[in-house]
Amino acid sequence: MNVSCATWDKLVGHLRRRASVRSPQRTAPAPDSSSASRSRRRRGRVLQERALVEAGQEPRGRVRRPGGGRKKAVDLDPGLRPALLALVEPDERGDPMSPLRWTVKSTRILAAELTRQGHRVSADTVADLLREEGFSLQAGAKTIEGKQHPDRDAQFRNINERAREHMDAAQPVISVDTKKKELVGDYKNAGHQWRPAMEPVLVKTHDFPDRQGPGTAIPYGIYDIAANTGWVSVGTDHDTAAFAVASIRRWWQARGRHDHPAATRLLITADAGGSNGYRTRAWKTELAALAAETGMDITVCHMPPGTSKWKKIEHRLFSHISMNWRGRPLTSHDVIVNSIAATTTYDTGIKVTDSDIDALPMHRHRFHGDWNYTLHPQPRDTTSAAKKPRSADCPPPRPCKGCLRNPELTGMPEPALDELVGQLAQKLDDIREQGRLQQRGGERIRTRGAGAKDRLTTADRVLATVLYLRKLGTRDVLAQLFGVNGSTLTRAVRQVQPLLAEHGHTIPPSTARFRTPADVTAFLANSSATEIKSAC
Repeated sequence: MNVSCATWDKLVGHLRRRASVRSPQRTAPAPDSSSASRSRRRRGRVLQERALVEAGQEPRGRVRRPGGGRKKAVDLDPGLRPALLALVEPDERGDPMSPLRWTVKSTRILAAELTRQGHRVSADTVADLLREEGFSLQAGAKTIEGKQHPDRDAQFRNINERAREHMDAAQPVISVDTKKKELVGDYKNAGHQWRPAMEPVLVKTHDFPDRQGPGTAIPYGIYDIAANTGWVSVGTDHDTAAFAVASIRRWWQARGRHDHPAATRLLITADAGGSNGYRTRAWKTELAALAAETGMDITVCHMPPGTSKWKKIEHRLFSHISMNWRGRPLTSHDVIVNSIAATTTYDTGIKVTDSDIDALPMHRHRFHGDWNYTLHPQPRDTTSAAKKPRSADCPPPRPCKGCLRNPELTGMPEPALDELVGQLAQKLDDIREQGRLQQRGGERIRTRGAGAKDRLTTADRVLATVLYLRKLGTRDVLAQLFGVNGSTLTRAVRQVQPLLAEHGHTIPPSTARFRTPADVTAFLANSSATEIKSAC
């Protein structure tokens, strides 16, 4: 049988895809009638394929007829696919009481469970079916941030403007935070490092802290944004406000005053919680002491809640620290941060009273005074506050009601406020009269205006509601400003707020926040013609 080289190449390439080659190690079975029959059929197919190639036609692509051969598992078992989907998606397509609801759903486990249910299938077939249904191996994606604060973007802009203003004036700007606590000892650390083959670093099987060992390490970092330098202090006990400010003090004494010799101000950006959070009173008292020591005005701008990972120090300092010690057990503090000794421990549970906070030389900014404030270098006077405690019979100083009409508080000019009062006055009087009628159970005996006077006039009720919707302070603070109790203020807001919505008036929240009536008085004393920006 003479075959040309080109014809033979095409024929061999086609037959290799169809014929199975026997392994040379295996012993060929003895020839019988069935094997001889198969050989004749194979030779017949070879001759047919050669005739097609010689005629210039491509070899036929299949031997069996369409539909021949072994059937797919899903064709033989129509209930296989629904049973598989019921296991992988029990909440949407199946029974929420699925036996694999709380287990790892690998293809082998799924195949074993399907086999137990009467659907005999292999792990590879399960993987193919899952791909056909659009499934793939996926990890959780951290994209849900939760509820965002309405002033988040405004605070970011405020921090950016203040940082730029400080750096343009050659004043230091630092970003501070506490890194994750690290166990000191032969504990596993995430990551890999190059070592001789088959010689990994041996570490403990469990990460339970050893009470007799060196304990934990608490790295507190300071990143100088302008100088692009970092400083890390390592604590060995607790992450407290005293430890945080002590770390800043050490940075200033060792690096800050040399890098910024002409500094008169310091801007600190920190997150909203933890030892340097805006609710931590000890943080403010310790910073006031630092301001008195250094003679600098220390301004603090806190990141909005839920945005701690946006700080500069997270991306410019902490990320590099994590890469440097990856895959290496932190057996000592020298391994954690070379050339930095462990910081002295600090006590926890220190109480800071209201009088201590009031005595601080602290100025709250107009925009979110709870997040943004400046501590001045004047010495603290906590003794006088302790000697002269505020009496319950002596109310705190508060501005007059006429001062509360200031456009910087209401967010609208006084003529617009008067117009709003005029629109709502008649309906408020009707609501008041209807309420009195229900209380009396009949018509009035006295004429209007007689008897006890209301604690809040109609104009006061509208003004109090506007200030309440502006979110300038808590209900108790606003009640003190108007000289009433919280219940009276709440009733006024419940009466006026629906009328504002009925007339299409929207009161945008302010960016100013006040903790006490004295803060409002101080704010009005320093107010100017500049209006407060709304948070919207």
